[in-house]
Amino acid sequence: MSVNGKHALITGSPRGIGRGIALKLAASGVKVAIHYYQNEAAAIDTLAQVRKRGADGFVVQADVSHPEQITHMFRKVQSEFGKLDIFVSNARPEAAAFFYPPMDITLEQWDAAFDSQAKAFLVGVREAVSLMGKGGRILAITYAEGSRTGGLQPWVGMGSAKAALESLVRYFAVTLAKRGITVNAISPGWTEDSVLNTLPQQAQDLIRNWHARGWTPMGRLGTPEDVGNVATLFCSEQAGWITGQVIYADGGASLMNPEVPPEIQLG
Repeated sequence: MSVNGKHALITGSPRGIGRGIALKLAASGVKVAIHYYQNEAAAIDTLAQVRKRGADGFVVQADVSHPEQITHMFRKVQSEFGKLDIFVSNARPEAAAFFYPPMDITLEQWDAAFDSQAKAFLVGVREAVSLMGKGGRILAITYAEGSRTGGLQPWVGMGSAKAALESLVRYFAVTLAKRGITVNAISPGWTEDSVLNTLPQQAQDLIRNWHARGWTPMGRLGTPEDVGNVATLFCSEQAGWITGQVIYADGGASLMNPEVPPEIQLG
């Protein structure tokens, strides 16, 4: 499953899931472009960790909600790497920019979600493909539960944006199949060191306790390292026959029946 010598761009990679993917790919010999929006210090630290794992890379700044900045980011990738093998679309705004229920969310907040997800993915894939050859890998990080349910009311903007993102994954998968480029989405579910940690502490405790009780059959939330392992798997040559899929990497949480208490389901 070697990905040694490949070149990757991961948006939103100074911390959380993006950082987990960057470090796992680096440990497998992938050179990584670390994208950040505001936290340059965290990006530089992630690059240092990439280098400790024997790989190399660089940091690049961009606001992915602005297409012209995405284009500039890819020109930097072209200048530094000359090519691209892996593109992971992971960046999102902070929760405060979009976390409002449907009767309260403003159009500006709605746009913040869509511009950073569906639109950024559309523009990013078009740019990435110009640098990719056969065997290229494109991954989007989604939250598939939130894209198809409606219970977590303040998630309406991001949930709708993720639904559009997942649709784009399928369309691009068909479009790029003849070029030998795969396009998939990974749905990690609730993960430590992610958007979860930006919620009020009471909400974090409720979510963690719910999953520990058994809503995640494995009894814990995911970690960035878990998601990094999955991303590395799908970047390998052996995953070349899988495209257009939303891959759940959630410890089995998506298998649970919401109408039945987990204590009954787990026996």
